[in-house]
Amino acid sequence: MQREYTIVVPPGKKPERIDLYLTHHIENATRSKVQAAIREKHVLLNDKPVKPSHILSGGETIHITLPRPAPHDVVPENIPLDIVFEDDHLIVVNKPAGMVTHPAYSNYSGTLVNALLYHCNSNLSTLNDPTRPGIVHRLDKDTSGLMVVAKDDVTHVKLAKQFSQRTIDREYWAIVWGIFTQDRRRRRSASSGSIDAALGRSKSDRKKIAVIDGGKTAITDYTVLEEFEYLSLVRCKLRTGRTHQIRVHMHHIGHPVFGDTTYGGRRMSRGGIELKKREQVHQLLEIMKRQALHAKTIGFIHPATGEKVFFDSMIPGDMDTVLKILQNR
Repeated sequence: MQREYTIVVPPGKKPERIDLYLTHHIENATRSKVQAAIREKHVLLNDKPVKPSHILSGGETIHITLPRPAPHDVVPENIPLDIVFEDDHLIVVNKPAGMVTHPAYSNYSGTLVNALLYHCNSNLSTLNDPTRPGIVHRLDKDTSGLMVVAKDDVTHVKLAKQFSQRTIDREYWAIVWGIFTQDRRRRRSASSGSIDAALGRSKSDRKKIAVIDGGKTAITDYTVLEEFEYLSLVRCKLRTGRTHQIRVHMHHIGHPVFGDTTYGGRRMSRGGIELKKREQVHQLLEIMKRQALHAKTIGFIHPATGEKVFFDSMIPGDMDTVLKILQNR
């Protein structure tokens, strides 16, 4: 099974890359999929292969042959889901910490995708590779919180466009090391700021992300919600969506996310913590066995209705327990 298209570029057209042109003229296409099709020679320009960067000038004939995606071998699994919202087009789920978003090396089962395939009877969008049906964005394994998943390709394209245009509203709550005010007796804080620091792969450890010159633009806005003696509760809003963005940015300004094994969140690096409080830190780290980061809210334009929708979630149990101990409740 395959899909075939023939497109005649209008004469006198303004010069444009062929991958961009096809992205705009093939329904539900994404640029990455178009580029892959061109490289695999499924796209012929005047009956000849072409590069994705080729500039169209007008009058050309483009023939596209797109094979149907092969059936995936990701197995649906009856895993309970915390469903916040669901309709015929999309589903919003509250992913627990410890669950991988989609199958990958060393994690071929027990993922969110396995659970979604079972719950949705395999009716998820097919724009991604077969291991990631429906996945428009992702959360780290040990980050909990809200994710929106597409059930069909049209919904997927429209949601992906909102993410790429940075119109998705996302707020994360995090418990981080240190306080942001000088007065340690002050419990409430209106401190806020913005972290604008480009991110890329660490040169010393390719598994990590780091603030680097020439990296991709990354901006995180934060507001301090509550301060304790050596930890703070902050709300972070993403203006970009880079890998590990909040975790790296908070570490960059000296406030690593509590419990984060990768970016310094499990080291008692804050000076001046009394001995009895150090004992409490150890207690809290036993409770918080992962980074204390939760994707609390998400808002977007519903692709089918055109209405703005907004979803909120409760702080998960481990973070809530840590906060109650800090608040002496």
